[in-house]
Amino acid sequence: MRRSILRPVAFAGALLVAVLGCQTRPDTPKVQTLACPSPAASAEPNLSLGRDRLYLSWLAPQAPPLRPLGAQAQRPGQALQYAVLQGGRWSAARTIAAGDSFFANWADFPSLVELAGGELVAHWLWKSAADPHAYDVLVSRSSDGEQWSSGIRPHRDGTATEHGFVSLAADDKGGTTLVWLDGRDYTTKEHDTGETRLMASTFTSAGCSAEQILDARVCDCCQTAAVRTARGLLVAYRDRSMDEVRDISTVRFENGTWSEPAPLAADGWKIAGCPVNGPALAADGDRVAAAWFTLAQQQPVVYLAFSRDGGATFPVRVRVDDGDPLGRTDIVLLPRGALVVWVESAPDGAAAIRARHVGNEGDLDPSFPIAATSADRASGFPRLECLGSTLYFAWTDAGEPSQVKMASLALPSSWREE
Repeated sequence: MRRSILRPVAFAGALLVAVLGCQTRPDTPKVQTLACPSPAASAEPNLSLGRDRLYLSWLAPQAPPLRPLGAQAQRPGQALQYAVLQGGRWSAARTIAAGDSFFANWADFPSLVELAGGELVAHWLWKSAADPHAYDVLVSRSSDGEQWSSGIRPHRDGTATEHGFVSLAADDKGGTTLVWLDGRDYTTKEHDTGETRLMASTFTSAGCSAEQILDARVCDCCQTAAVRTARGLLVAYRDRSMDEVRDISTVRFENGTWSEPAPLAADGWKIAGCPVNGPALAADGDRVAAAWFTLAQQQPVVYLAFSRDGGATFPVRVRVDDGDPLGRTDIVLLPRGALVVWVESAPDGAAAIRARHVGNEGDLDPSFPIAATSADRASGFPRLECLGSTLYFAWTDAGEPSQVKMASLALPSSWREE
């Protein structure tokens, strides 16, 4: 992370949640702990859906190989691994990549997607120089989930700068669009004058297409989000105006062309450093849900907004937090609304992963806890997916050692189609 990053700030005595719409009385959510296939000291989990399966990926330490007597010791490495939940059972853990040059970060984590034909694509971050801000994006594919191609870089600049915060979005032609934040401009400019760009490329079996700049000035270290809609690809990210307003913007790839950046919401958060708190998206046809954190007017808030036109507009917006959030959102669309998760500060100085169902018209159900967590960065970002009639949650328990944890929740009847 760049040195100008500011930690999220929790404000005691924040105003109570502003509710738009009426509170309902849903079935009481019953969150269950779930056995997790990741090993001890695992961290940075991510979730994604396949046709009838759930993928969980994570980073785990890897012991260095045995060395001959007298040889110099090698530093321990890490491995990007994953497991598949299908038919109620986890597969054995499989390794995508391993080595001693992973860039492992609490907020910038690897991802894995399944293509329409069943192939898999994964990305991870790899150190490119000794400078802590020098790392590259590597992307790989596999036809069987066991053998993976050598990682290649979607960016061609060759600079020892930051490249990360990737979103993958599979298409129906065997390709994957990659969107990432790119810091190559800092090679020739001072820190205070360089610009981070939002860039994209398409990865197929033939390699990566030419890079495209989607936005030439964006926030340095906030997650991106990308989803396929009925009208094309939608990308959300934290923008950065010339006077340091860092609200959420979107770009859309429709009819073969990228749109100009457009604000998702005009919060007016002016901040002189990156808050490391990007948006989340979920889509189903023309329905889109977005969730994000803001600290505009010095009040921490998590918002959820709905679109019915593929992300062109978001007319329905509600506040979903409990009054003192740290952000770190994720979201899934459901038949009768969406479920959003975030990290909320607790009165005792700790934190909790909480969730709330929001109806399609913005009506709020009561929030409920998923798990206790830490406010520290090591606890990372909770992840959320829905497979069939079950919701799945994953997060990092920032103990010693850390451990990826999971929970599940059967969809209450009030959240399903009537």
